[in-house]
Amino acid sequence: MKDAGVKKKYLTPVSYLCIILNRWCKTVMEHIVEQNLLYDFYGELLTEHQRSVYESAVYEDLSLKELSDEYGISRQGVHDLIKRCDKILKDYEDKLHMIERFSRIRELINNIDNAAACLDDDSSNRIRGLCREIMETL
Repeated sequence: MKDAGVKKKYLTPVSYLCIILNRWCKTVMEHIVEQNLLYDFYGELLTEHQRSVYESAVYEDLSLKELSDEYGISRQGVHDLIKRCDKILKDYEDKLHMIERFSRIRELINNIDNAAACLDDDSSNRIRGLCREIMETL
């Protein structure tokens, strides 16, 4: 039996393309955020050369050609170095879990801050001030 008034929705090629691009953009942005966090936490553990090339690639968004010209190595060498740095940084996080812990601490502090909003003004202000101070220290 056919439902009266119910139409099937079909994706047009344009709407399908928008969905794919949206997912791709989120994936790219998540990768950029992950790279930045990993570098912020563990970048000092890379060699000076690795740090220099990685910073130029990630923060200055230089192309492989620009990096190869600047550092005097092949584009393949630059690509391999960036991939190796990504792997090194991820391996540090897999072993040390500093970003995971940092995120959990921030979450707990936000929970305390939200709970403090329910208290009287003086106690709430003191607790929320301490939460802000802890967040700034992190």
